[in-house]
Amino acid sequence: MKFFTSLITATTMAAGMLFGTMQAWSAEYTLVISSWAPPSHGINAIMWPNLIKMIEEATDGQVTAEIKYGLAPPPSQPDLVQDGAADLTWMFHGYNPGRYTTTKMLELPGYEGSAEAASNVYWRAYEQFFAGANEHDGLKLVGLMTHGPGQLHSNTLVTSLSEIDGMKLRLGGGVSGAVGAALGATGIRVPAPKVYETLASNAADGVMMPLESRKGFKLTEVAQNVFEMPNGFYRGSFAIVMNNDAFNNLPEDIQQALEEKVFGLAASTMAGAVWDQIDVQGREVTVAASDNSINVASAADQAAYGEIASKIIDDVMAEVSAMGIDAAVAHAFIASEMAAY
Repeated sequence: MKFFTSLITATTMAAGMLFGTMQAWSAEYTLVISSWAPPSHGINAIMWPNLIKMIEEATDGQVTAEIKYGLAPPPSQPDLVQDGAADLTWMFHGYNPGRYTTTKMLELPGYEGSAEAASNVYWRAYEQFFAGANEHDGLKLVGLMTHGPGQLHSNTLVTSLSEIDGMKLRLGGGVSGAVGAALGATGIRVPAPKVYETLASNAADGVMMPLESRKGFKLTEVAQNVFEMPNGFYRGSFAIVMNNDAFNNLPEDIQQALEEKVFGLAASTMAGAVWDQIDVQGREVTVAASDNSINVASAADQAAYGEIASKIIDDVMAEVSAMGIDAAVAHAFIASEMAAY
């Protein structure tokens, strides 16, 4: 099940980007990708080129895509694509509170497994349990993914769970907001691209994000300390979405090729593997920085957080159950499938 992990290497990416450039000359359709985060961020530098390569290969070079930045702030990305100002984007569900609920099921603490495992299982859980909720109505769902385990990054040293109480933390929304509140932190809501300046200006004491952010958002410079909870405090839920008209306007044979070879499980699994890769890079730059530290939660703190997390899990499952979905069965499916991946 680790197919995509073995594919995503620097050599593969260089070859993939070269292939994409060659194919673009003969492409009949060029899709516009709206993206955010710095161009150097792994999603922009690795995931999108991977997806473009998959699209080109599946369509024999008839379809390609190009990335454009600055079209809209992160929370507005789904509306931007739905309105047709771009064809594709990636979106964080937590930026739109109240709009997405089932997506929180993959953000819950306590799951074991990589981002690749989570993203692969996410798509399968979506098809089995969540598709009927139509939460992405108006958009063509290309893939679902989670980042790696979310950890605490702070400008002051944190070595115990109790020290989080009273901190001002940038929290992205979704389950991460509930986690911060349960730990006694004051939440500050800013999109990920604003995290560096928020921490640099001391408007926040820290942030909860995956380890990839150590490199992707330069947290090694403004949040030198990591308090690491094994398996994370939470995970973040994302979707890759496409404008419906942009998809429907493609010839039927191309639509079929994309559906069979790219969209869904393949795109989701690939994207999750990218998150794992960039988490490794984030850890590496942290270890290499002489003024940075990674402090793993003690066994006692892990047990204490398990009790806190159980209430968060119950609350989310109640929300999802109220939608007519068997949240207990879905949660058990996600946990077992991730652990076995």
